[in-house]
Amino acid sequence: MKRLIIIFALLATLGLTAWKLSTNKENVEKKVYQPDVNLKVGVTTSEAALRNLSQENEFLGSFTPNREIEIKPLAGGEVIQLPINEGQGVRAGQLIAKLDDEQIRFQIEALQVTLEGYQNDLQRYEVLVKGDAVPAVNLERTQLSIRGTQAQIKQLKKQLANTTITAPFAGIVTSKLIEKGSVVAMGMPIATITDISALKLVVNIPEKSINQFKVGQTIPIETQVYPNVYFNGKVNMVGVTGDASHNYPVEILVQNRSTNPLKAGMYGSIVNDNQLKAQSLSVPRQAIVGSTKKAQVYVVENGKAILKDVTIGVANNEYYEITQGIKAGDQVVVSGQINLQNGTAVVAQ
Repeated sequence: MKRLIIIFALLATLGLTAWKLSTNKENVEKKVYQPDVNLKVGVTTSEAALRNLSQENEFLGSFTPNREIEIKPLAGGEVIQLPINEGQGVRAGQLIAKLDDEQIRFQIEALQVTLEGYQNDLQRYEVLVKGDAVPAVNLERTQLSIRGTQAQIKQLKKQLANTTITAPFAGIVTSKLIEKGSVVAMGMPIATITDISALKLVVNIPEKSINQFKVGQTIPIETQVYPNVYFNGKVNMVGVTGDASHNYPVEILVQNRSTNPLKAGMYGSIVNDNQLKAQSLSVPRQAIVGSTKKAQVYVVENGKAILKDVTIGVANNEYYEITQGIKAGDQVVVSGQINLQNGTAVVAQ
């Protein structure tokens, strides 16, 4: 009897538990959101249309000289001539400075006398050796002495040439660091020559735009000094290493001219018109859902949002080109996609 009571108690407990769980399930289901298929979701749409996807990017940089060099002598001594002044234009090969060369000339003169004596001895030894009057070794020693003296003379003539300092290229003397009468050492800077017959405009280009630039490309350049005056520039170098901000240097060579002359240090700007596509079917960037590799858009058809797969082409800051999936005139959803599923009823706001 006692066992029967226990069994009935267990059955009653299990029945109560099952009823409680069933009741809880019904309550939970009542709380779950059930979308109203007749309720229309408000969305914003835009037309898929043919658009010009070109974009202009303006970049600012500064001009640097095409060439600039510090003039450093290859010899030392007192400066006896210095026929230059700051701001003066010089030709290639024009005299910049002349060092005192008197001592070198004296040494060359002395060696030339010595050389002449050796050459006379050589003639005599050649006659005497033929008659076995002197050993042949004397002839050989004289020949070696002649060669050694000639080498010393060549060395001194090189030193003599180094006392004449000339301009390596045409340009402007932008600094004169000594005066006539100064004593300079070998390698000491004495002047700076700058060539601005052409200038280099160096601009830092962001990573997203660097592929717009190619070596040899012609680009118009504007300056703040000459508004509405354009200079033709040619891309001379495109950097292959970016900085910490992912900017890459681009060097553009600009030929200077007598009218509206440019100077090093001036600012210049380039406007690069990137003609991505002339006329392409495109949609606003906000219309794309998913990733660019597996892109989709919602197209409003008969009051419903239809999810369609699309293929993306090129892009600019506002639009994506669509190469496949939709047609011109389709109304694509650009906001409100978070509330949509394929087939959701919508109303354009």
